Amino acid sequence: MGEVILHVLGTAQDAGLPQPNCYCDNCTKAIDNPTFKRRAASLAIVLKDKNQWHLIDASPDFKEQIIMVQRTHGMEGLVMDSIFLTHAHIGHYPGLIFLGKEAMNTKNVPVFTGPLMKNVLESHAPWRQLTDLGNIQVQAIEQGISTNLDNDVEVTPVKVPHRNEFSETFGFWIKGPKKKVLYIPDIDSWDEWDLDLVEACKQADICLLDATFFSESDLSDSGRGARDLSEIPHPFITDTMERLKSITDTCAIYFTHFNHSNPALKQNSDARDFIEKNGFHIANDGMTFDL
Repeated sequence: MGEVILHVLGTAQDAGLPQPNCYCDNCTKAIDNPTFKRRAASLAIVLKDKNQWHLIDASPDFKEQIIMVQRTHGMEGLVMDSIFLTHAHIGHYPGLIFLGKEAMNTKNVPVFTGPLMKNVLESHAPWRQLTDLGNIQVQAIEQGISTNLDNDVEVTPVKVPHRNEFSETFGFWIKGPKKKVLYIPDIDSWDEWDLDLVEACKQADICLLDATFFSESDLSDSGRGARDLSEIPHPFITDTMERLKSITDTCAIYFTHFNHSNPALKQNSDARDFIEKNGFHIANDGMTFDL
């Protein structure tokens, strides 16, 4: 089997960093210094020898993210071979619109997603135009049923509890010839999940997990007033660390999907120091893993 690469295309919560209409410390720094910017959470699975690539989530930063893949791996002009969608929140599927006739005008790009999300894409404007015109071909996936990208590369959906206003929410197991990754960018609570977090992570070599909020104080100084965290539930990084502290020697655990207010975004912050000193890692836009 040839080289298989997992390319991290974005690590921010849906609205990215900077977030629109926000001038908190993190957003202001990202406005003034583009190197601090983070795109919405997304991944690419790159099969180098096959000259193929597959996208996980079509974020609002889709245009920049496909350039990242194409330029990094010498695939300029090559459309993705498939797209996997986690769910119907704004950071995870709006990029599909660029596949339409006003932009890329693609032909039958396979889009793998849950049955409820399939209905959204096939029945509701403007998404149904993509299916009506044959820009995309939506295929339903189910919990635990793998899709093979090649002989030794497969993607397997795992359902997670998350505010499912319009669709179910999936995370993904991504298995390469050498390593297995667990990708959970969005979840309401580890306690509500059907799986045990520790046991799930023990099955992986690398985990990329929801890091939306470091602690409950994140939004108190967001620049626009505090929000009720019960309306936007996510596990705190501190809680996830406490649960997984016993397995950091055997599984590389990276945090992703950072809200713009998260103090761990700052390189020399106490939050970042706490994470890294305890054997956990911060995922960054552009980083790659050899699968």
